[in-house]
Amino acid sequence: MMSTPLKVWWHELNTWEPEQARHFYNVTLGWDFQPTALPDGNRYWVAHKEGRAVGGIFQLTQPDFEGIPSHWMTYLAVDDIVAAQTRAEQAGGEILRPAFRLAGVGKLSVVTDPTGAIIGLIEPEGQEAVSRAPVH
Repeated sequence: MMSTPLKVWWHELNTWEPEQARHFYNVTLGWDFQPTALPDGNRYWVAHKEGRAVGGIFQLTQPDFEGIPSHWMTYLAVDDIVAAQTRAEQAGGEILRPAFRLAGVGKLSVVTDPTGAIIGLIEPEGQEAVSRAPVH
């Protein structure tokens, strides 16, 4: 019996230079961007292709992200973020950002695997959302 793979829920570019990134992905991939405000007041840009949301851009800021280079972050959908964090630690990983709730999105966490690779986890709002997650 094959297990069901985790669904890729969201791709997010974390960058120090969101203007340059928006220009690059607009020209290269034809993405358009819609700005929105995060709960802390910072801006976030949702990327769209042919009217469909395909990812986002998050601006890295000092001092919270000092020393972190621009990078793409993938978020994988899980049914229970607290249980997923516990399993990650039991398997030799580390919790870099404990679960927090983002209104209208769900609960998010950032963990590492035992090799130091970083991955985002998301428990989407409404558990039925996991079964509807787009696979990229």
